[in-house]
Amino acid sequence: MAEVKQRDGVQIDLISGQRLAGQTTMEKIRMILDGVRDGNIVILEEGLSPDEESRLIEVTMTEISPEEFNGIEIETYPRSETADASFLDRLMGRESAKKLTVIGPANQIETLHKDETLIQTLVSRK
Repeated sequence: MAEVKQRDGVQIDLISGQRLAGQTTMEKIRMILDGVRDGNIVILEEGLSPDEESRLIEVTMTEISPEEFNGIEIETYPRSETADASFLDRLMGRESAKKLTVIGPANQIETLHKDETLIQTLVSRK
C-alpha cells in the first residue's frame, strides 16, 4: 500500500473487492496484517471467504508478540443476499459471498454493537 504521512489520528484503509480479486489468499492476508501491524483499521468491501478468514486468524496467532503485536479484532456481516445475488444464484440456493469486514489492532478496536446491518466500533489511538 502507498505510504501515507502519519498524522494525529487513526488511518482507515478501505480496500475494494477489485483490488483483492487478483490476489492469492496469502497476498490478501499479508496486505491486511501489514496494515493492522502499522496500527491501521482495514475495511474490506467484499470480505474474505470462510477459508481465507480462518487462515488470517491462523497466521495472526503465529505473529502475536506481547511487545509488538497484540493480534486483530475482526467483525464481518453479510450484505443483503437478495439485493446482491443474481436470480440464478437465488434459484440455485447459492449464497452471496459479498460482505463487509472490519479488521483492526486488538488493542485499538472494540466492538460496541453488531447486528445484520450495522457494526459499531470504538477506535482508540495507541
